[in-house]
Amino acid sequence: MRCGEQQLSNSELLAILLSTGTRGQSALDLARNVMDKFKTFRNMSYAASSDWKTLRGLGPAKIAQIRAALEIGRRFREDEMRAVVTQIKSSREIAEMLLPQMRDLKIEIFKAVFLDSQNRIIEITDIAQGTVNCASPFIREICHKALALFAVSLICVHNHPSGEVSPSPQDRQFTKDLAQASKVLGIKFLDHLIIGDNRYYSFADQDQPPVNSA
Repeated sequence: MRCGEQQLSNSELLAILLSTGTRGQSALDLARNVMDKFKTFRNMSYAASSDWKTLRGLGPAKIAQIRAALEIGRRFREDEMRAVVTQIKSSREIAEMLLPQMRDLKIEIFKAVFLDSQNRIIEITDIAQGTVNCASPFIREICHKALALFAVSLICVHNHPSGEVSPSPQDRQFTKDLAQASKVLGIKFLDHLIIGDNRYYSFADQDQPPVNSA
């Protein structure tokens, strides 16, 4: 409280979160062991459960505390970006908003960004998890949600856990099918972004069909 949290090291911040240590280890000792293993909060955020089991003194409750704090940080970053970006004008703005929370995911997550007539975000919705092999149910869900929100346009975003951003044949077919469906409903399908490791692919930027201006 005297110095301010900005002056603390990563280990000291983590020690405050852990609150207590274990026999023979203070909270700071335990926090240093965690940081020595994972190096960065980013690595920690997406560590597998098996990686945590090798750390003595960390039970399920403390691991849950750490993961919850990291998730709060990710959501804060997203909220911060939304506050700054009041009107979506480029693929980069959406990518910068969602890349921090999607680049390290171990499974594919598919999101839809719904916009009003001024290209302002109405809502960002998780649509599906896993590879989209059967597109029709997801397309129906996206279109239904867009109509329910009175969205004028939409952008789709999903990640590739491999870090590679090149679209697969399934990605291309899904994009084409969604563009056709949204056009029938009079909803503008502005873009489909693929998030990788600190980079992204935009169908609109690559002039790939079927982005439309219905």
